[in-house]
Parts: sequence; C-alpha cells; structure tokens
Amino acid sequence: MESDWSSGLDLLLDLRNGQGLRDSIELSLREAIRDGRLTLGTTLPSSRSLSRDLSVARGTVTAAYNQLATEGYLDVRQGAPVRVRWQPPNRPQATHPAARDAKPQWDFRPGRPDSANFPRQAWSQAHRRVISHAPDDAFGYGEPRGSAQLRKVLADYVGRARGVDTHPGRLLVCNGFTQALSLICTVLREAGVTRLAVEDPCAPRYRQLAEAAGLTVVSIPCDHDGLQTDHLAASRAGAALVTPAHQYPLGVTMSADRRIALLEWARRHQALIIEDDYDGEFRYDRQPVAALQHLDPDHVIYVGTASKSLAPGLRLGWLSSPAALADKLIAAKEQLDRGNSILDQLTFAELIASGAFDRHVRRMRVHYRRRRDELTQILATTHPAIRLTGISAGLHATIYLPEPGLSEHQVLARAAQASIGLHLLATYRHNPPQPRPQAIIVGYGTPASNAYQPALRALSELLKILPWH
Repeated sequence: MESDWSSGLDLLLDLRNGQGLRDSIELSLREAIRDGRLTLGTTLPSSRSLSRDLSVARGTVTAAYNQLATEGYLDVRQGAPVRVRWQPPNRPQATHPAARDAKPQWDFRPGRPDSANFPRQAWSQAHRRVISHAPDDAFGYGEPRGSAQLRKVLADYVGRARGVDTHPGRLLVCNGFTQALSLICTVLREAGVTRLAVEDPCAPRYRQLAEAAGLTVVSIPCDHDGLQTDHLAASRAGAALVTPAHQYPLGVTMSADRRIALLEWARRHQALIIEDDYDGEFRYDRQPVAALQHLDPDHVIYVGTASKSLAPGLRLGWLSSPAALADKLIAAKEQLDRGNSILDQLTFAELIASGAFDRHVRRMRVHYRRRRDELTQILATTHPAIRLTGISAGLHATIYLPEPGLSEHQVLARAAQASIGLHLLATYRHNPPQPRPQAIIVGYGTPASNAYQPALRALSELLKILPWH
C-alpha cells in the first residue's frame, strides 16, 4: 500500500550557473539523501504531486527521479511509491556540526515566509529585462542611498500600499531591517541619544543591535493595545522602536489612542520613533492599517523590507527618514559598504513597476490566510479551549498555555523530541512580568505545502499533552 507523503520535503532549487530545473531537482534530492535528511526507505511524493508543488512539468520530475534511480539513490517502480534506497556510510555523529543545527521536520519557527512561493518566473523575467535594457553605467558603484530607479518606484509603492509620506530623496536602500536598525542606532548615538525604548516582548536581536551601537535599551511593556505609552516619559529615552501594524511577537495592532500618545511623546521630548513595518502587507480580517509615519514624517523613521513579501535572502530593505537625518544615514551607509547589489535593486524596481510585485503580494495574502485558517480550524477542532491570538495578520500566531500545566520550556523539549520547531514567548521577553503568561509562538509560513497538513497534525498531537479546558 502506498504510504501518505509526510516527510516534509522542502527543496531549495539552485538555478545558478545556468542550471536547469531537472538538474536542480536532482541536485537537491541527491544532497538531501547524501547528508541524511532523506533517510533509507523514505517515501517521496509522486511525480504529479511534486511537480504541482514546484510548479514544473511532471516530466521534469519524472526524469529527475529516473536519473537518481539509475545512480542508485532511489527505488522507482511502476505502480509503487518512490522510495530512498541509499544511505550514507556510517560516520561519527557526535562531532558533526550539522547534527546540532538540524532543521526540524515540522518547521513552525516564526519570521519565515514560504520560500517555495518566491515568484521565480516573474523575478527571472524582470531580471532579463534589466540585463537587456539597463545602460552600461548602471553597473557601476552607484549612489550609496540606492538606485534612483528603485527609490522612485518604492516611494510610489509605500505611499499607495502603506500610506507612507515620502519621496525618493528621503529613501535609503539597505540590506534588510538588521542593517537599517544598525545605521539608525549609530546615527542616533552620534547625535547624542543614549537611550532607546523597545517593546517588551520584542526580537532579542533588536536589543543586541542597539546595545552594540552604544545605546542603553529600556524595555516598555506591551499589552493588547500595543506599546504602553504611559511608561515612555519615565524611560528618559531619546527614541523608541515599535512595530505598530503587527507587534512582533504578540501580533497585536497598536490602538489609535496609543498611536496619538506615542507621537505626542515624540514631539514633547524631541524624540524619534523607529517604525518597523513588520509584515504589514499581510492582513486578513480587516482593512490594512496605514503606517504610523504618515501622521508625522518629521518624527518617524519608517523601515520596510522585502524579507516577508519576497524572501529574506534578497537582503532588500529601505528606510524613510526625517530630512534632518537623511544625509547622516547616507554617510553611515557609505562608510559601511558601497551599496546593495545593483542588479537586485533594478530587478526589484522592475518587478514593482510591472505590477508583478502587487500581484504576488495579493496571491500570498490569500495563500497565508488559507494557511492561517487551516491552523485555527484544526486547533479549534482538537482543542476547543485553546487561546490563539495575533492571527488577524502576519505569518505567526501566539498560543497561550493553560495554567496549571507544563511550562514553555517543557513544551519546547517535547516539541524537540517530535522534531517540531517553534519559539517560546519567554525568548522575546526583556523584563518578564510576574506572574508572566506562558505562550509559544507558531509560524505558519514555512512548512512545505505538501507537508503542511501532516505538520498541523503533528502540532495538534503535541498540544494534547496540555490540559485544555
């Protein structure tokens, strides 16, 4: 009897060096078998199923399977499932570094988009148009602030899609949010700012980047309305870092009253607000909330990226700053590097200008909403009393654990045993409240499409250890 496919195959196709789709599939499967990610006897998806998931011709997958069967890696027989028939020779496992960082079989770690849905064809077409029509001088070092063409289309895009009040001269292209925050913190420190207020909880890396730039980090608690702005005056901070559209990791949206209070604090204390527009494109149950920046462009530095909408590996981000900081940020960027890849910038600009980026975002919004709905449905069915929050937008949900019951760390240990990847809310806490709520953060962007339902069943099975009532 043919087994259900449930091993969570997630191919990363490498199309560099002119490599074709068939060769890429062969290479990805061969490496997965050789390094032990696909073990002896593992059942692979049918050629029809895998071709559908990868958006390639079925004959391409069949040819790749047959070639690997000829090499002895796969067992391919008519009427029978395709199985792995090769296993790597015995090697000492204790010293193998990959074993310590093995990817979980069911990957629900937050902050990761579905890379299998990267718009390969649209990106390739935009890239070919750039290569064909870009003038020779476009491939020089270029402006440190980024391609003028990209900044022009970005200004239009963030204006109509996120309500950002900006123009090309105020935009700076950077290598994702990490570099943007590092640049901002460096410039703030040079301007005399010594303290940065951050949300609690927030990504630990944010605090680390600010401290590396010489700033003292002050944590401000968040609740169901976002940052508790009444704590800001006592913080003596000269700037505040917030995720108002979709707080990470709680998933809440900053209320209108808190937004106004935050801006009033910035004006009163001549402070700055750093707005991380975290996965702002993906909202499901209500109208999008415009960026905070449009309410006061002189006190808000807006930061956006393509990491969730396209892929984090592109390292494409942008910031719009008040006029007083623009030149200082450009100078800091120029000291750090000579700018982002011009080809990626021009390709992204072409993707936006052609309308392909908007179409991709709309398609992914439907895709992630469907995944969100499937997650909530299976958990509501198997655990009716479960408390699931932060699901009106974004790519992750917060599950609050019942009290009394297992602790977050005990749940994480059980998850590791079941090869389920997720995060603890405690990881994001700076000053945990007492008593603090116990919760886990579940991202629903990463499990491969052909493994999403089995992944959900594995997660539901894990949660059975908790006393939901």
